[in-house]
Amino acid sequence: MTAYKKSVGANTQRNFSKVFISDYDLAWQSTLEAMKSIRLDVTNREGGFLQTRWMDNTKEKNFSDGDGSTVPYMKAQYRFKVSVGKGVYQGRTAIKVTVQREQLASRDALDDFRPLDSDTIEENTLLYRIGRIISLKTRLAKLEALRTKQEIQQATREDSPALPSSEDPGVDTSAPPAGDAGGASTGSDFIPEAPPEALD
Repeated sequence: MTAYKKSVGANTQRNFSKVFISDYDLAWQSTLEAMKSIRLDVTNREGGFLQTRWMDNTKEKNFSDGDGSTVPYMKAQYRFKVSVGKGVYQGRTAIKVTVQREQLASRDALDDFRPLDSDTIEENTLLYRIGRIISLKTRLAKLEALRTKQEIQQATREDSPALPSSEDPGVDTSAPPAGDAGGASTGSDFIPEAPPEALD
């Protein structure tokens, strides 16, 4: 079937996709982070589409495909096309990320660029990176929300006034209040007044 498609000039590129339980903003940022080492040519956030520039991989293709019996590639290049789409999966908000890798190569100066089949490794690797970043960002967001909730609860407890307790050891409830008719001052500066007959 692949040989027939090539003979009629049909598109032989394959798409690889994966569904992630995430919101769109998180999935988009995760996709950008996963592709930060690649130079982007098109970035359309509203349309959910990314396209990289053509990158030369002539040496890599000659190393991986060369078996000594074929003419080495004179020029080889590839680029990624990635789409991020919104959707619903099992009643939950989900994002579908689709990756397509276009690989072109030519054998000599008179040969046009021809599309080559992908080995699917780089597409699946990119999807794995995006999934890992989404997972890590989701966990960090949950931990941050839990931390914020705990700080709010702690601040609420600190701001609430404490009620006085009769069992407070700092308050002596057995002694009568100062100035009471039945009590006497126990201060160290108190000197009793001498009776008149003692002065004679």
